[in-house]
Amino acid sequence: MKGGDQMTILPVAGRARDVSGTRAPAQLARRRAWRLQRSERIAGFLFVTPISVLFVLFVGWPIIRAIYLSLTRWSGFGSPQFTGVANYTRMVQDPVAGTAFRNTIFFAVLSTVLQTVVPLIIAVLLNTVWRGLSVVLRTLLFVPGIVGFVVSGVLWKLIYDPNLGTLNTTLARIGAASLQHRWLSDPRLVMWSLLVVSLWGAVGMNMLIFFAGIQGVDHTLYEAAQVDGATAWAQFRYVTIPSLRIVTAIVISLNLMNGFKVFDLVYVMTAGGPNHASEVFGTYLYSLAFGSTAGSIPQLGYGSAFSVIVMALCSVAVLVQMLLTRMARR
Repeated sequence: MKGGDQMTILPVAGRARDVSGTRAPAQLARRRAWRLQRSERIAGFLFVTPISVLFVLFVGWPIIRAIYLSLTRWSGFGSPQFTGVANYTRMVQDPVAGTAFRNTIFFAVLSTVLQTVVPLIIAVLLNTVWRGLSVVLRTLLFVPGIVGFVVSGVLWKLIYDPNLGTLNTTLARIGAASLQHRWLSDPRLVMWSLLVVSLWGAVGMNMLIFFAGIQGVDHTLYEAAQVDGATAWAQFRYVTIPSLRIVTAIVISLNLMNGFKVFDLVYVMTAGGPNHASEVFGTYLYSLAFGSTAGSIPQLGYGSAFSVIVMALCSVAVLVQMLLTRMARR
């Protein structure tokens, strides 16, 4: 009996010694891990704090200030007078604001379609048909993207000049004088003329984005498609396009945002003319805020309302990008 009792007690005692012997190191390890995590969190907050402060000062506060000013009547002098949503009600009733809204949406949508489809096609051709001249063509196409839209606007304004411009002069020399137009003075053509310039300036950068994305596509997919007898169009439709869904979503969102907030190109080439035919939110906002309308009296409150609308439209572009990216990852 005593021997049996010793056999039942010793293992229990041994287990008790093992638990007590390992409990302290385990607790010490957990404490060290917790301290390490806390120090990492503190370090992370310290790294993020400077940029967060700058963001609040130079982005967050101006946004809040613009939203407040959009609810006031203010000429830039004296104290703003709170008017509620009067500026937004006025915007709905303003015929020029309606024209600017339609032109902004038209420009954003059409520029997004053109600046997505055309660069994609060029990138595919550079990767297949024009592979031997890829470097040269990529360089030539990228050059307009380096030039700012102000410079591009001045250059194309000279090209579109109805009397001495390169476009009308060339049409006359090749016997197509009937196609000559006042490209920037005709209300029916002015927005299309601006879209051409916008495409010329954006095609190079977007082409490089698509070209880089194509380099990341698994080549075995093309080899498998060729073995199955797929044509070049079938490979483009069923291999290239699906593989570039995330890249396409990014390009679409960038083009939408640039289209919604377009200003410099339109202002340099037409300043919103003729007779507001090319007026967009950016140019109308500028004319309101800096007093070139309404008897040279600045209307910063009303102009701020337009800036809030532009911010909302850009937010929609970001939401579109997030939605397309989520759909592409499924």
